[in-house]
Amino acid sequence: MSVKRISNLRKKLQKDNLDGLIITQFDWMEKRASQLRYLIGFSGSTGILVIGLKRADFFTDFRYENQCKQEVRGAKVHIVSGDLIEALKDFPQLAPKNQRYGIDTSRLTVELQSKLQHVWPEVLFGKGGDAIADLGWVKDATELSDIERAVEISDKAFERMLAMLQPGVRESEAAAELEYQMIMLGSEVAAFETIVASGFRSALPHGLASSKKIQKGDFVTFDFGATYNGYVSDITRTVVVGKASPRQKKIYNIVLRAQKAGIRKVKAGVSGKAVDDVCRQIITRAGFGKNFGHGTGHGIGYFVHIGPRLSPLSKDKLVANQVVTVEPGIYISGWGGVRIEDDVVVTRTGSKVLNQTPKNLLEL
Repeated sequence: MSVKRISNLRKKLQKDNLDGLIITQFDWMEKRASQLRYLIGFSGSTGILVIGLKRADFFTDFRYENQCKQEVRGAKVHIVSGDLIEALKDFPQLAPKNQRYGIDTSRLTVELQSKLQHVWPEVLFGKGGDAIADLGWVKDATELSDIERAVEISDKAFERMLAMLQPGVRESEAAAELEYQMIMLGSEVAAFETIVASGFRSALPHGLASSKKIQKGDFVTFDFGATYNGYVSDITRTVVVGKASPRQKKIYNIVLRAQKAGIRKVKAGVSGKAVDDVCRQIITRAGFGKNFGHGTGHGIGYFVHIGPRLSPLSKDKLVANQVVTVEPGIYISGWGGVRIEDDVVVTRTGSKVLNQTPKNLLEL
C-alpha cells in the first residue's frame, strides 16, 4: 500500500515539475494528522521523509529504530544522531545543483524552512502543498473498513457516556468519560480535542469542554472522534438534559431537517457547494441563516480535516469512496445551539451513513 501511495505521489511531482518532496514530522507537530503514517506507516513523532522520483528515504533517530523495522514500508530507513536536519547535509540525493524539491510550507515554520535551505543550499525549494493537497481523499476497501470501525467505537462510547450524564456533571467530566470509553473500545487516541458545550456555551461551534456544570434543561453538544489504525471518525450529537422546551425542539428539528437533506444530496459527481446549499437554504428559510456561519462539512480519513469541502466556497466535486461529514448547525449567542454530524461515504448512486447513533432529540 505504501509503495502504491508513493508511486501516485511521484506522478504528481512530475506533473508539478518537481524532482522530489520533503515531508517533516517533529515532536511539536500534531501527530494525529501524520502524513508520514499515511505514506509509509510510521506512527512515531519525529522523522523526515525524502521522496525522489526513483527512491524514498526516511530519516529518524535511535528512539524509533525498532519501531521502523515493524512499521515503515516503501522507504529506506536511516537512523541518524544529533540534529535531524543538520545530519542530512551530506545526503547524496540532495547534493546535485538546481534540483527542485517541494516542501509543505503550511506545516513548516519559517525557521525550519530557512534551516533546510541552509543545509541544502543547492536545492531549489518550492511549494509542495499541491502535490499532497488531495492526499487520502479517496479510500480503498481497507481504509473504509477502518473508518467504519472508528465510527462504531464513537457510537458505542457515546451511548455509554450518556448513562452518567445528568445535572451537576461538569463538561470536562463528560469529555473525559467519552474519551475513556473510546479508548476502552479500541481507539488509539481521541481524533481531536473533545468538544462538550452545554447551555449558553452550546452556541460556541468549537466550545472545548470546560469546568461548567451541566444544568437541567441545558442543550449539550458533543463533537468527538475515535482513531482506529490511524483513521478517524468525527461525530456531533446535541441532547437536552431534562425536558426540551418548545424553542429547543424547534431549533433542533430545523437542523435535523437540514442535515438529512444534505445527506440525501451527497452523491458522486455532486459539488461540495451543492450539498452546502441544500442545508443552508433550509436553515435560512427558517430565519436562522445568520446563525449558521461555518461550512456544512469536510472529508475525513487519516486526517480529521481534509477535502473535499462542503461549503459555499467549495470548488470540489464528490467522488465515490470519499468520506465526508455533514454537520449543519444553528448557534444563538447567549442562549445555545445545535449541531448534528454524521460520517458519510460517497457512492456512485448516493450515500451511506456510517453512524448508528439515533438522531432524534434525546431528552435525558
